[in-house]
Amino acid sequence: MKLAVTGAAGPFGRGVTEYLLEHGVAPADLILVTRRPEQLAARAAQGVSVRYGDFDDPDALVKAFAGGGKLLLISAVQVGFRIPQHTRAVRAAAAAGIEHIFYTSFLGKEPGNPSLAVVDHRGTETVLRESGLVWTALRNAQYADAMIEAAAPAALAKGRWQAATGEGRMPLIARADCIRAAAAAMLATGTEDQTFNITGPEALTYREVCRILAECAGKSIEWVDCTPEQAYAEFDAMGIPRAAVADQSVGGIPWSSDDMVSMQVGIAGGWFDVFSDDVERLTGTKPRGFRDFAFDHQEFLRKLPAAG
Repeated sequence: MKLAVTGAAGPFGRGVTEYLLEHGVAPADLILVTRRPEQLAARAAQGVSVRYGDFDDPDALVKAFAGGGKLLLISAVQVGFRIPQHTRAVRAAAAAGIEHIFYTSFLGKEPGNPSLAVVDHRGTETVLRESGLVWTALRNAQYADAMIEAAAPAALAKGRWQAATGEGRMPLIARADCIRAAAAAMLATGTEDQTFNITGPEALTYREVCRILAECAGKSIEWVDCTPEQAYAEFDAMGIPRAAVADQSVGGIPWSSDDMVSMQVGIAGGWFDVFSDDVERLTGTKPRGFRDFAFDHQEFLRKLPAAG
């Protein structure tokens, strides 16, 4: 059975591809779907089928998925746009003869979770359940990578980190562990019509994350617990739109403050304080803790410019 992967030119898709090839999947049994096929020329040279596909182009998706049996549907990034995009992808998969969809969803308790990201992802999960296809939902926690790549540079530059998360907790997980879990699930048996919570080994408050980042960087970061209104004001000052806008990005990231503040409110309310051993169940190894992950990036953190 051939395995297809969407978003295959992105970091998640590239990681999954590498894992599958390293674990015995033949290049001829892989279908990599991307809006940028030219970026996967090296994989095509290996014998992997590289095809153009875009969530906003249903006809192209049907052609891209043709011949596949299992599909890893790597979620789109912009809140508010995901459900229609993913619906088109699921329908195209059904039309192309895909049998089983693995979907990179998002962690969070329910019902009533205020996070707009959770609303998007649960909406997609509903589409999957109603599609008639076999499905597997991989509910990833927030990436530890985002704390290093986005939160730390901003916090160090200002000398402070402000968020409306209170003492709520999130079980941060390295993207690499999410990649391992997704790829392992595609190769496993017994994952049909199941939901897996892909979490790190411990749930931390943002205050604790701030302290670890400051320690790694060897610099001071003041933690400021703020209201949702104050969080919005800070994002407004950064030029980040409140509602998601197509093709809008700030600093290369498709941010919207409605997305981020609603997640902060969800964290504060305990909606993301979830622990699971599903990563170990799927991969055979435990996920990395945030402190170890952060110290692996200590050289990068220490080179970041800091306030004062």
